[in-house]
Amino acid sequence: LFHLAAVRPVPKLSFAVLLAVSMALVAAMSDDPIKEWILTEGKATQITGTSSIGGGCINAAQRYDTDAGSFFVKTNRRIGPAMFEGEALGLKAMYDTKSIRVPLPYKVGSLPTGGSFIIMEFIQFGRSRGDQSALGRKLAEMHKSAKSDKGYGFYVENTIGSTPQINTWTADWIEFYSKHRLGYQLKLISQRFGDSAIYEKGQRLIEKMHLLFDGAVIEPCLLHGDLWSGNISADANGDPVILDPACYYGHNEAEFGMSWCAGFGGDFYSSYFEVMPKQPGFEKRRDLYLLYHYLNHYNLFGSGYRSSAMSIIDDYLRMLKA
Repeated sequence: LFHLAAVRPVPKLSFAVLLAVSMALVAAMSDDPIKEWILTEGKATQITGTSSIGGGCINAAQRYDTDAGSFFVKTNRRIGPAMFEGEALGLKAMYDTKSIRVPLPYKVGSLPTGGSFIIMEFIQFGRSRGDQSALGRKLAEMHKSAKSDKGYGFYVENTIGSTPQINTWTADWIEFYSKHRLGYQLKLISQRFGDSAIYEKGQRLIEKMHLLFDGAVIEPCLLHGDLWSGNISADANGDPVILDPACYYGHNEAEFGMSWCAGFGGDFYSSYFEVMPKQPGFEKRRDLYLLYHYLNHYNLFGSGYRSSAMSIIDDYLRMLKA
């Protein structure tokens, strides 16, 4: 027979104990602001798993799986939230164009132990990088739809890799590109490496580069800003996705500055120029936009990129007789 006396009553927890448990849970969540956001504003009730999904040489990346879906999280243990705030503003600006797919940013914050994080939409990538024609068309649609009435620049400074990218609003594109792109990179190279030769030749190019823009119609288009193969993918439906931007409003041709490691082919350019017609002098200006990224790679990774940058400068100095 079942003996009622064997059933032990569950003791009631005092208010003090309940309060202590609650405070401990709150403290534990505040030590991890990523989990805190996911379990509150992210509308999840439990995190079912986390997994590392790589990351670059600057940030670490993780996938958080929850009962409310998955989230993509990037962290940096050394750099404050300003870098990710710039990324989030760029992602949101591209997202709002309703053209090419980008992950929607949700939250940027500081880590208690130092550094920062960004939480964004998790996009399940497909098995291929997608259709080059679709990528070109969608990118051109973004450039065509997102223009600025403030000129060239962006709402905040951001980064290209880990190099600061100056985005002070400027009315004239040639002035902006001269001062805040080529000029700034050349200045950093001079300061870091004492390379006066490339600095002096680069300044000579800057003085003459306006000649490369004769006949071109230039408008401030929203640019991804760092479009290389590692930042291009496709979702499970095969639609193109771009991520990890260094956004600003600039000449649309500057978007192709990383084409030396982006894998753009004929189908990409054909589709792109159907939406955004090619401007006079495009071929002459192509290397001018490669130069910015070669100079940045020199600053980031050292003199292995010096010869590529110097070769472009020398070719232009001969062309422009500067």
